[in-house]
Amino acid sequence: YKFRSMKPNPMAHLHQISKGDTRVTAIGRILRKTSIDEMPQFINVLKGDMSVVGPRPHMVSHTQMYAERIDKFMVRHFIKPGITGLAQVSGYRGEVETENDIINRVKFDIFYLENWSLFLDIKIVFQTIYNAIKGDKKAY
Repeated sequence: YKFRSMKPNPMAHLHQISKGDTRVTAIGRILRKTSIDEMPQFINVLKGDMSVVGPRPHMVSHTQMYAERIDKFMVRHFIKPGITGLAQVSGYRGEVETENDIINRVKFDIFYLENWSLFLDIKIVFQTIYNAIKGDKKAY
């Protein structure tokens, strides 16, 4: 679940959001900048479909494109996706502009999987709250 922050577009699943994207509504800019648009995903957590912390899901087209090109890419699918993750609080959220962006996301996701602890989850949650309050430059 997610609050609608963009104009309906039947081709949206093919194009990731980018800075200045004209599909984002005026209220959507505020929702996305503060990450309020993610709040309904807690329903997914309650249903057991997602976790609070874990690798963020990628676009299907990115999964198809990078699954064979990036080592351990599919390992991140061994656990439930999260509302927030180590990659996102480490600066790798939002638009994938280069292949290095997705490579680094996967590296952080794998690090999280291999080093999971309750303390790490708590640290990620607090960093997420801090980033939402200060505003993240890649939140658009």
